[in-house]
Amino acid sequence: MNINTRFQLHARGVGVPLQPSRDGRIFIQTGFRAHTVCCSGPTLPLGAFTHHPTACLVPLPVFFCPRSPFHFNSHLPRRAAPAPAPMDLPVVDLAPYLRAAAGDAAPAGEEELRALCATVSASLRDTGALLVMDPRCSAADNDRFLDVVERYFARSADAKRLQERPHLHYQVGVTPEGVEVPRSLVDENMQEKIRSMPEEFQPATPKGPDPKWRYMWRVGPRPANTRFKELNSEPVIPEGLPEWKETMDSWGSKMISAIEVVAEMAAIGFGLSKDAFTSLMKEGPHLLAPTGSDLQRHGSEGTVFAGFHYDLNFLTIHGRSRFPGLNIWLRNGKKMEVKVPVGCLLIQSGKQLEWLTGGDCLAGMHEVVVSKRTLDAIALAKEQNRSLWRVSSTLFAHIASDAILKPLGHFAEAPDAHSYPPICAGDYVEQELSVINLKGKDGV
Repeated sequence: MNINTRFQLHARGVGVPLQPSRDGRIFIQTGFRAHTVCCSGPTLPLGAFTHHPTACLVPLPVFFCPRSPFHFNSHLPRRAAPAPAPMDLPVVDLAPYLRAAAGDAAPAGEEELRALCATVSASLRDTGALLVMDPRCSAADNDRFLDVVERYFARSADAKRLQERPHLHYQVGVTPEGVEVPRSLVDENMQEKIRSMPEEFQPATPKGPDPKWRYMWRVGPRPANTRFKELNSEPVIPEGLPEWKETMDSWGSKMISAIEVVAEMAAIGFGLSKDAFTSLMKEGPHLLAPTGSDLQRHGSEGTVFAGFHYDLNFLTIHGRSRFPGLNIWLRNGKKMEVKVPVGCLLIQSGKQLEWLTGGDCLAGMHEVVVSKRTLDAIALAKEQNRSLWRVSSTLFAHIASDAILKPLGHFAEAPDAHSYPPICAGDYVEQELSVINLKGKDGV
């Protein structure tokens, strides 16, 4: 079966001064227009091709709230956020699609595969998130990755800073805690959006820059010629971890392979050509980007490791973390606590996907906060004498830096398409990095 031929289906405002980051600078808001879109979608069963008891797309009520007339008060005391609801997302088994791509699917299965692709696109559009099972990405692979990265983050701060590359916009090597600023602290439109949410769905309020570390490891080939050399730099390899490169390359390549399949399935489900997204991803600045949060120092309930934000890239994929704490917001505004089942991967839509779909598929909002479930996991880790570093198994898949972001195909006629004018992906990424303090105004 040839999937190429068979599946052709038809942030702005005034800033507020913040407490300084580790390098002593104060940050003023800048950004892009925020969008509020109401939509709903059909229920699409995954049928016989998905082997999970919750594998269906649950229709959720959709609402929007009027903007609040009140102004953001950064001096207000931090309040405890209510516990978010348990996550109810479809789980899609990628194995049937992989078999079809390899020519192993019978013609009778085309309708089921078409429905599977429609489920992927509908979930990204209506919830901004999706759970997948990829037989090529095992729980053992994820554990091996977490083991290695835990050992790295357990090093002293001075030892880790040897891998810091601020002149490359922190797009390779380590980003220390206290550098990255959550967008919710510097984007007034996002602050208005937060104020308009029902209290039980509002994110936690960070006190300043994120107290998390992050390591950026490039995945896949980079272009020989590009205007954006900082976004396509050579990887930084820490000394004393001989297994580092092989582990990072192996897990990163498996994660990007899963993303590419999801991108193909989403394109088909959206009524675009199968390679509409993946052709733009070729030689993109994909980054395996685990975070490291020290629960020994910052393990009190309510600590915000990553403030409310969206991802600037195309799609983000997360493996299972050993400590809970990730909350996401569905398109209907509902806050959900993420519980990634063993053997599954979480996919979230990023801003570049929003751009390519003319706002039909919005970037997913999320945060990482110490919760009661995190505290339970900390207690268990102490009993078992395990690491108290919370490591995320995260990969950012990007559109190639020199490619143009613009609404594709029929999305050029979407109601909000005018809000997504053509822009070079690398220019867009650099603008976003400036906002969150990963690229200075002078480019260094």
